[in-house]
Amino acid sequence: MSDALKGLAPPTDSNLLVGIETSDDAAVYRLNDEIAMINTVDFITPPVDDPYWFGQISAANSISDIYSMGGKPLTALNVVMFPSKLLDMGMLHDILRGGHDKVVEAGACMVGGHTVDDEEPKYGLCVNGIVHPDRVITNAGARPGDALVLTKPLGSGVLFNAVRSGKFSFRELEREVLPQLAFLNGLTMEKALQHDLHACTDVTGFGILGHLVEMAHGCNSRVVVSYRKLPFYPGALEMYEKGETTGSNEANRRMVARHNFELRAALSSPEEELLYDPQTSGGLLLALPGSQADELVSSLWAAGVSAAVKIGEITDDSVGITLEA
Repeated sequence: MSDALKGLAPPTDSNLLVGIETSDDAAVYRLNDEIAMINTVDFITPPVDDPYWFGQISAANSISDIYSMGGKPLTALNVVMFPSKLLDMGMLHDILRGGHDKVVEAGACMVGGHTVDDEEPKYGLCVNGIVHPDRVITNAGARPGDALVLTKPLGSGVLFNAVRSGKFSFRELEREVLPQLAFLNGLTMEKALQHDLHACTDVTGFGILGHLVEMAHGCNSRVVVSYRKLPFYPGALEMYEKGETTGSNEANRRMVARHNFELRAALSSPEEELLYDPQTSGGLLLALPGSQADELVSSLWAAGVSAAVKIGEITDDSVGITLEA
């Protein structure tokens, strides 16, 4: 997308508080001194064959962009591509039911949408929300001395593919992974906003390192992360050890390699691959003062966000990422 947009004049409206400059999760436009509007759209192909899980996960993934900006979701529009001549319309009903249930759970209103006939199902939401103009959270506000907290495990991408290839059971995926992916990030952000939150992004298709790159460049500082502190879904490493991968790992690796990445940990090839694994409806990556990180993690655990963990910190060294053991 960034390459396709090259040469197009950027908007100059002073009320546009967040545009495309920092590759943030959503756009933010100031309506008045008290209210700014958040706009986002996201849709995905089915990560699993179950249509209801597909709808839930895709909706949670879309709504997360509103939360990551510090906002409250208000309305959602379905974005649907569906092969109506090939698949039963009952399947589409279950996809939309899953999305509807998540929108309602988020306290927002499902208000319509748009559908086109396509060769492969795709589903997501266009979500609108609000935030106070002075309390917008972006991925670019982290500061040296901040700690980084991650709130969901990593490795969902390879597990989706492993289910398709028969290396991993759907039953185990449904038990260990899908509830986490369908879990809304609203409660997580509510707890985070009770602290001096400086920056946030949700971890999705670029993998953990790709999103850390965005955060490092956004604050013009270095991110230092400990590999042993990163949370991974059960079975994810084993799947890479068995030769499973995703279609995004190599592109994510190439992207990170262009941005001053220093690997100080002795990792096996499968362990490295987990760093580039693309996520769907991943956790929030939060930057806040180091003195407040343990309190935030404790409050998240008490609220049921049991994967939350401090994974690293922001330093004032040269821009980039350092991965330690």
